[in-house]
Amino acid sequence: KNRRKLISLPFLRWIRMFTPVNQVRLTNVAIVRYKKKGKRFEIACYKNKVVSWRNKVEKDIDEVLQSHNVFTNVSKGTLAKSKDLERCFGIADQTECCKIILEKGQLQVSQKERKVQSENMLRDIATIIADKCINIDTKLPFPVATIQSAMKEVKFSLKPNRSAKQQAMDLIPHLEKELPIARAQMRVRIILPERQAKEVKKSLVKVVGTVENEDWDFGYEMTARIDPGSYRGIVELVAAGTKGKGSVDILDCKVQGTTISSTSSGGIEDDLKQKTNNLRI
Repeated sequence: KNRRKLISLPFLRWIRMFTPVNQVRLTNVAIVRYKKKGKRFEIACYKNKVVSWRNKVEKDIDEVLQSHNVFTNVSKGTLAKSKDLERCFGIADQTECCKIILEKGQLQVSQKERKVQSENMLRDIATIIADKCINIDTKLPFPVATIQSAMKEVKFSLKPNRSAKQQAMDLIPHLEKELPIARAQMRVRIILPERQAKEVKKSLVKVVGTVENEDWDFGYEMTARIDPGSYRGIVELVAAGTKGKGSVDILDCKVQGTTISSTSSGGIEDDLKQKTNNLRI
């Protein structure tokens, strides 16, 4: 019995120290799995980075991948064979294969994690909509709970691979079936050179909502509120009418006195890099 202990102890130490050359041990990872031509491939990523990469928010692949290796099983640390990569992807470059898997693969999460992520994203979507929209009847924002209830009524289906911002903007038209809802207006400043001011203004007044202020000193300056959907058309109108000499300043969007940064919405507002970004045309 004592002899068995003396023999087994060094052996166990050797087992713990030994790692096969085709195995890499990783912990605390997010796994993306992709199956092709009967083969399973996995990559090890940092948590919360996969969706950022897919939404083009994160562009540095080193910030996404824990390892530039392709595995057949991340948990066991078993690496994929080069010949399998060439047969399935047409290339053997590990990083390029990782990018394909990252784009097309399925993010593996536990049922509990998936539930928490879904609940958080649903709440984020409802919050964005509450911040961006008003009740047409009262001109006040909707409570987040009201938005969440309407989302259930329209049977909103969450898309985990898309950002909360994108899904919120797509959802607003569907909520109009349940709520008297509309996007809050944007507040803009439009500056026109004196030579083209009168002619361009005639076209502008047809597309802006409420004109708050006008100033004819050193050209023409207008402060007005517009529907978000009119923004791009106004930019193009000023560009064409002034031959690139006019400007459009995005000031803000307000819902009951709450300023909303123009960078936080989707669609056309993705063009706005900062709240008071001066879009020189």
